[in-house]
Amino acid sequence: MAVKIRLQRHGSKKRPFYFIVVADARAPRDGKFIQKIGTYNPLGQPTAVQLDRQKALDWLQKGAQPTDTVRRILSYKGVLYLKHLLRGVSLGLFDEATAMGKFQKWHEEHEGSIRQKQEESARARRPRKPVAPRKEAEQKEEEGN
Repeated sequence: MAVKIRLQRHGSKKRPFYFIVVADARAPRDGKFIQKIGTYNPLGQPTAVQLDRQKALDWLQKGAQPTDTVRRILSYKGVLYLKHLLRGVSLGLFDEATAMGKFQKWHEEHEGSIRQKQEESARARRPRKPVAPRKEAEQKEEEGN
């Protein structure tokens, strides 16, 4: 049985909300699924993704194939990097403690860069202080010149 990790659409018209599910490749998009492993809301600012990292990793190691969009989400959340590191552990390139240390370092850097981008976008959206109205004396002075 071919298994895919894909999005299952919910929400009303023009207001999508997705469940990230593990499903048989032959099942319809919004049909029967094996397990729900997360949610994805593309309309939020920033985009909201809730994902059970351990379940996703287990399914990837069992051979489930993610769709293109889900692959991007898994990469963003670090699941594909963790799978890569654990493959190195199984090949004997380094031990599991080293792999988890590398993942924690990457995760901290990634979260820091996300926070920085959010702060920059918040600064850009902040309204500027309104300009104070000019005093009547200044207006008359300009009109007289």
